[in-house]
Amino acid sequence: MAGAAALAVPPLAGHAVPTANATASETLVGTFYKSLTEAQRGLICLPFEHERRLKVDNNWFVTKARVGKDFSPDQQEMLRQIYRGLHSPEYVDRIMKSTEHDAGEHGFGDLSVALFGQPGSGKFQCVISGRHVTKRCDGDSVEGAAFGGPIFYGHAAAGDDEEAHHPGNVYWYQALRANEVFKALDGKQRRLALLEKGRPETGTDTVKLTGSKKGLAGIPFSELSRDQRELVRKVIADLLAPYREADAREALKLIEGAGLEHLHMAFFKNGDIGNDGVWDVWQIEGPSMISYFRGSPHVHAWLHVRERAS
Repeated sequence: MAGAAALAVPPLAGHAVPTANATASETLVGTFYKSLTEAQRGLICLPFEHERRLKVDNNWFVTKARVGKDFSPDQQEMLRQIYRGLHSPEYVDRIMKSTEHDAGEHGFGDLSVALFGQPGSGKFQCVISGRHVTKRCDGDSVEGAAFGGPIFYGHAAAGDDEEAHHPGNVYWYQALRANEVFKALDGKQRRLALLEKGRPETGTDTVKLTGSKKGLAGIPFSELSRDQRELVRKVIADLLAPYREADAREALKLIEGAGLEHLHMAFFKNGDIGNDGVWDVWQIEGPSMISYFRGSPHVHAWLHVRERAS
C-alpha cells in the first residue's frame, strides 16, 4: 500500500500545496465570537450537535444571517479572512473571486454563517454556506473527519451553461486531471470505468459514506497499472490542492489509512458537454472518501473524507 508521501505529488504547474498556518482561521473564529452582540449570537450560535452542522448542499443557507447585512464591517472582514484561511495561498485569490462571482449581487456578503458550540470549549465549528459554498472551520473538533465534515465547492464561470472546455472555471483543472486517467486506460478498463449516469445530487446524502470496499462504481484501484495508479494519486492531490496544508494532509492520511487499494474511479456518459469524450462527470469513492465532480452544466463538486463511515 502506498504511503501518504506517495500521494503528495505536485498538482498542475503553478498549483502546489504550500505551507499554511492551520490555526489562523480558528483563532479568528474566537475573536469573531467575542465580538458578537447578544442579538447576533441569537442569529448564528447553535449547539455543537445541531443537525445543521454536518449538512452540505450546492445552494443553502446555514442560518438566516447574511455576512453583508447582519455584521459590522470589522466582523465582515473577519469572516472573509476566516474563509480565506481555509485555502492554500496559491489558490485563495482565485477561489475568492469565484465565490464572489457566484454568491449573488453582494458577493461574499450574500453568504450565511453559523457557529456551532463555543470557541475555546474544545468543541466548535464555524460553517459558511451559500451558493456553491459549504466550508467548515473547526480546529479538529470533529475527530477523524477531514475539513470538519463534507464540503461543497462549485463555479459557474460563464453562466449556468458552460462550454465544453469550461473557460475560466477555477476547478476545471481537476476534471482535466481525472480525464488523464481515463485516457490511460485500455479497452477492458474503460468498460469497467465508464458508466451511464452519475449519482443524483441529494444534499448531504450525495456524499454519504457506506464504508464499503467492494461493489462500488467504476474501476477498482487494484485493476490499475502502477503508472495508472500514479495518475489517480495526482487526481487526489489536485482535489486537495486548494486547501490549507493541514487539512490536505489530514485528508490524505485518512484516505491512505483506509487503503488506496479499495478506491474505485468512475466516469459517466451523462452530461458530456459537446459530446467530446472529455468526461464532465466523474467520481472517486472508497470506504473513507467520496469525491463527486459534476461538471455539467457547470461545476458542482462534493468532497467527504473521514476515518470511517457514519
